[in-house]
Amino acid sequence: MAAQLEEPKYTVIHSYDAFELRRYDANIQARVQTNGSDAVSGGFRRVARYIFGGNQTGESIAMTAPVSMWDDNDTGWLAFTMPSAYALETLPAPHDGGVVLLEQEEKTVAVLSFSGRTTAGKTARLEQKLRKAIATEGLSAVGPAVLAVYENPWTTLPFMRRNELHLEIQADTPLRDEKE
Repeated sequence: MAAQLEEPKYTVIHSYDAFELRRYDANIQARVQTNGSDAVSGGFRRVARYIFGGNQTGESIAMTAPVSMWDDNDTGWLAFTMPSAYALETLPAPHDGGVVLLEQEEKTVAVLSFSGRTTAGKTARLEQKLRKAIATEGLSAVGPAVLAVYENPWTTLPFMRRNELHLEIQADTPLRDEKE
């Protein structure tokens, strides 16, 4: 699925043994809160409805990868990155007032890639591993961990799924030179 879909643009700053450090370009997200039962699939449907024409102009917007999910202060979120051809001003307004369009600034992110299922327990273990690896390298993470899912979990075999866990790195953290 993800091979044909646009993904957020980034530059690899450094590859460590346990993770990759990337600088992501600025982008725009369509995001929705995802609390309660059926949160992920319900959130996915709401954002998908927006990109498949549930907006002021009825315009279909290309699907991108990954679908990003995170919890922040007991609030769940799910987001799609909008195609790079759009600016915030050129995206049609969503019919669903809960779908928020938001500009993301350029940021540096530690990324742990993995395959398989994305259960809450597995994600929590990988987050602990990533936080420890980041600290070992003298970096400081800020904000919540973001689960990035690139493949359709309903149609892609678990061993073929591409997933990532993202942790933003504090802006004033000294970084190694690229490909040191």
